[in-house]
Amino acid sequence: MQPLFVVNNYGQFNHLILRTLRDMDLGAVMVKNDTEPVKIEGGGRGLIIGGGPSMEVAGRSAEYLELGLPVLGICLGLQIIAVANGGSVRRGRAGGYGMVDIDISEHDEILQGYPERIRVWASHADEVTDLPSDFTILAHSDICEIEAVALKNSNIYGVQWHPEVSHTENGRLLFENFDRICRN
Repeated sequence: MQPLFVVNNYGQFNHLILRTLRDMDLGAVMVKNDTEPVKIEGGGRGLIIGGGPSMEVAGRSAEYLELGLPVLGICLGLQIIAVANGGSVRRGRAGGYGMVDIDISEHDEILQGYPERIRVWASHADEVTDLPSDFTILAHSDICEIEAVALKNSNIYGVQWHPEVSHTENGRLLFENFDRICRN
C-alpha cells in the first residue's frame, strides 16, 4: 500500500503527526516542504500538510494541491489550502495554543463519527478569514468562524486544530476518516 505523505512545514507537531499515523498502522512518510512535486506524484495515497510557524516557510506546499491526491491541511496546512484557492489569512484574535470548543455544523466525510461539539487543542495565532465560494465551512468556534473546511467536489480538507495531540478529543478519528477517504 502506498503511504500517506506528511509535509513538514517545520511546526512543532509535524513529527507527532507522523508518529500518530505510524502508531495507527496507517503507513506514513515525512517529506520536506521543498520536495519537487514530481517526486511525490504517484507515490502516495494522500497528503497531510502539517503546521508551521508562518506562510513564509511553507515551501512548495501549495503546489502539492495540484497533484490530485486527497489532502488534509492541519493548522498552517488549512491556511495554505485557503490562500492557494483565493482565500485570506490574518492574525487571530485569540492568539496562541489552547483548548477550544468546536461546533461541527456539517459532518462531511472527514468529520464522520464526531458529535456536534468537540474540545480540541488549537493555535489561533493566524487563521483563515475568507474562503472562496467553492469551499464549505464544516466547523466553527466562538473565537474563529472557520475551524474546518472542505473543498466541494474534491478530497481537500482542512482543520485549524491539531488532531495529533492528546488534548484533542478523539483526534485519531480524523486520521481514520482521512485514511478511508484516501483508500476510496
